[in-house]
Amino acid sequence: MAEPVTVHEERPSLVCSGAVVPPYPPEEWPIAAAMLQFPPHHADGTPVAELNPVEWRAQLEAVVDAGFTHLELSTAWLPLGDLEPARVKELAAVLDDAGLSVPGVGVVRQSVIHPERGEANLAFTHRTVDAAAELGADVVCLGLHDVLTPDQRRVLWFWTLPQDERPADPEVYALAVRRFRELGEHAASLGLEISLELYENTYLGSADEAIRFLDEIGHDAVGLNPDLGNLIRQQGPADSWEYLVSVTAPHTNYWHVKNYARLEDPATGTVLTHPTSLELGVIDYRVAVRYAIVHGFRGAFVTEHYGGDGLSVGATNAAYLRRILPRTS
Repeated sequence: MAEPVTVHEERPSLVCSGAVVPPYPPEEWPIAAAMLQFPPHHADGTPVAELNPVEWRAQLEAVVDAGFTHLELSTAWLPLGDLEPARVKELAAVLDDAGLSVPGVGVVRQSVIHPERGEANLAFTHRTVDAAAELGADVVCLGLHDVLTPDQRRVLWFWTLPQDERPADPEVYALAVRRFRELGEHAASLGLEISLELYENTYLGSADEAIRFLDEIGHDAVGLNPDLGNLIRQQGPADSWEYLVSVTAPHTNYWHVKNYARLEDPATGTVLTHPTSLELGVIDYRVAVRYAIVHGFRGAFVTEHYGGDGLSVGATNAAYLRRILPRTS
């Protein structure tokens, strides 16, 4: 069973001595656009899953225009696991025509331990793994966070309202371990990996919890997506970003990158957070990325950003990443 979260305020050194040997030159590293700003319905209310390939291609043109050649396909935009095989092939053809590769598929807010929908979400995730393989993806990214409440959808920043508490029942924890191990076995059979996304108030709600959970799963095809922003944006105590990186880097196989400004008033305990670009927030991605590569990171980055024109901010962040990625000496 997961233990209570301990906040680690210490800032371990992430300085790496010696040469860094990156797996790719910066211009070839897969950096994918996120689809946070893409709604699941067309302007006329038609679900994206029901659109024809021409309409899919028209929606994806914005990604191409932003300069991306990689895309994380999000089930929040298009529920990939519900498409018939013929439709998956149509989607693959659309992506190929757009010049977009899919290094990863994100299964969004489909917790496999939800008390009512858990089994259905598990079945959907298995179908998504199959479809991801058809699209040539390397990773399927999963989490334990659930759909936003109506109140969270109404406010400007959903993380400013309380999140659902993770289940305290040890049997639910064991169920989560079994189901992710099952998904890891399925993914491995198709040559894919699973990446588990860190997210507050879940069994992946801190670096320490995530490592314990990963150890319980015990499958080589299951790694971590250390989405640092999900934890740093908490408007309360949080692990230092340096601690998060130091613990998770050796287990990272996929990486959602976003950054936040964070203002703290120790006298009152007030904490305020706000999304910002990778180079302006509290996380020093120049240091974090170098440390992760030294410790074996070889996966894709996905540039996320909440608020405003998130796709364009993501493109700015992709350019920043290519500037800071190390080159082979």
